[in-house]
Amino acid sequence: MQLFYNPEISETDTQILFPRDESKHIVKVLRKKEGDILNVTNGKGVLFKAEIIQADIKQCVAKVLEAEKEKAPPYHLHMAVAPTKMNDRFEWFLEKATEIGVQEITPVICDHSERKVVKLNRFERVLQSAMKQSLHFSFPKLNEPVNFSEFIQQEKDSVKFIAHCEEDKERKSLKNEIKPGSKTTILIGPEGDFSSEEIEKALKNNWKPVSLGNSRLRTETAAIVACTTVALTNED
Repeated sequence: MQLFYNPEISETDTQILFPRDESKHIVKVLRKKEGDILNVTNGKGVLFKAEIIQADIKQCVAKVLEAEKEKAPPYHLHMAVAPTKMNDRFEWFLEKATEIGVQEITPVICDHSERKVVKLNRFERVLQSAMKQSLHFSFPKLNEPVNFSEFIQQEKDSVKFIAHCEEDKERKSLKNEIKPGSKTTILIGPEGDFSSEEIEKALKNNWKPVSLGNSRLRTETAAIVACTTVALTNED
């Protein structure tokens, strides 16, 4: 199934108007014509089946035939991850986390962060592409970057974990701490890990220290291991 994305559609709409660039792609590149059926999502958990009634490269128009609401996942996973020095590594995390099924992502700027400026527009495009490729109908929420100290205090309504690498501090295995059906937030640090001061601040704000295994993982790998652990814990 080929999936198109249009965030402007609501469940009550009877027509879908595609923007110029996507209209050109549908009509000129994919050679779709009047009568062809398209699968479209608004990124809010709804799949629309729509029939093309105007195959115009300037504005393709489709009539909505049916709308189906995706079953909501039994859990909510919020990944708070320090941006990596190499931008492509963070984009790889975004892509794979979307495929696995993350609901919310926040770039967190830490003491050891080598990248402190991120381009959310580029990240949004990566998420959109991954959502369509993996045939998910819900677009992950991407929050503005925030500094570590602010973030650990604003997170209230979830089970909170910080995955750090300091071996002299007590940590439990994440896989043994995850509870199915829970709202979970997991903090993953930058290259060089969280500072000792950050870890202490997190613990004082009721963040639970966890380990992701015996190997020392890159930031983006650790984030994917965490996503996968939560997803597998919540499998039927």
